[in-house]
Amino acid sequence: MSLALSTGRMIELAVAVVLLVAGLWFYRRRDPSDGSYGGQGAVIMFVIAAIIGAHALGALDYHPTKAEADYYNARQH
Repeated sequence: MSLALSTGRMIELAVAVVLLVAGLWFYRRRDPSDGSYGGQGAVIMFVIAAIIGAHALGALDYHPTKAEADYYNARQH
C-alpha cells in the first residue's frame, strides 16, 4: 500500500482528524447536571472518523488477489 496521497485523500484525512479531535472534545466535556462525561454523539464521531480515515489511507480500496488478476488478464487476451 502506497502512502502517496492525492489532494482529495489528504482532505479526507484532515476531515477524519478534525472529527476525531471534535469527538474527543465532546467526550471529555462534562455535563454539569449529572457530572458524567459525553456519550453517544462522541462515539459516533469516533466511528465516522475511523471510517473516513481508513478510506483516506486506502484501506477500503479494492486490491485483487493474484488469482483474480490472472483470471482478468487471461480474459482480456
